[in-house]
Amino acid sequence: MTEQQEKEIFFHTGMAKTGTTFLQYRVFPKFEGVYYIQRTRYQRAIRIIRKSSHPRIFLSNEFDIQFEREMKKFSAVFPQTRTLVVFRRQDGYIASQFRRFVKNGFRGSFRDFFDLEEDRGFFKKKDLEFMRYIRILEESYRLKPFVFFYEDMRDDPERFILDMASLMRVRIDMRRVNLKRKHSSYNEKQLRAVQYVGRFVDLKEKTSCRNRVARFFCRLPQNLVRYPTLWIGGLLPASLYSQEPLIPPGELEKIREYYKDDWQACHEYARKVREEVWTV
Repeated sequence: MTEQQEKEIFFHTGMAKTGTTFLQYRVFPKFEGVYYIQRTRYQRAIRIIRKSSHPRIFLSNEFDIQFEREMKKFSAVFPQTRTLVVFRRQDGYIASQFRRFVKNGFRGSFRDFFDLEEDRGFFKKKDLEFMRYIRILEESYRLKPFVFFYEDMRDDPERFILDMASLMRVRIDMRRVNLKRKHSSYNEKQLRAVQYVGRFVDLKEKTSCRNRVARFFCRLPQNLVRYPTLWIGGLLPASLYSQEPLIPPGELEKIREYYKDDWQACHEYARKVREEVWTV
């Protein structure tokens, strides 16, 4: 019997700004009946799985542009893996991504970040086609992915968690799960302050350091400027800032309308996979 057949593997292929950190640190470690590989050990996951005697294994990491590459890399070794992915409706997803990138040193406008009309932005139109990610998972693995939605987790986190646990056939004691929000998003004043300081100081996060400790020190100079700027920026009066919103009015509505069929298709896909699982 091959290693692929011996173990039942679940892989949460997290996307940014979909509650991934909350799940990885507050929920997944509480799952009973499965061996959890934390995101900090992801680079060694294949080796850990091969050496582990646990029959059921669960791992999680967060991906953006490297999604397809990482899915194919892992599936080449464990093609029988059952993947789990959480999507956030396109307008909310790209807005949250933009704010994250501004906080981390992105100097351009929202149109520079995502350009729905001419597709010249940092994020491309295909990056918000979520059925494309589902097709990548279907092509990479033999089992269909379980699809979840950030909005469900936001509105009813307990039901969301129990649904995920049920599909994975694991147990969880919800009394042990902290459902309180960790922190709120940075407001527009704070992000405007970072944008202004970013004209003079390069605040872009350094990603070349792979080691966790080395990455901390690589990013330390930027963080010593970034976080005091965010704090001070939140204290300054709003009159000091441009009254133009970071995201132009109407842009998110256009994005939501453009991707409405894709979003609906994702919901239909999630429903059909659940029906298939429950009828087996």
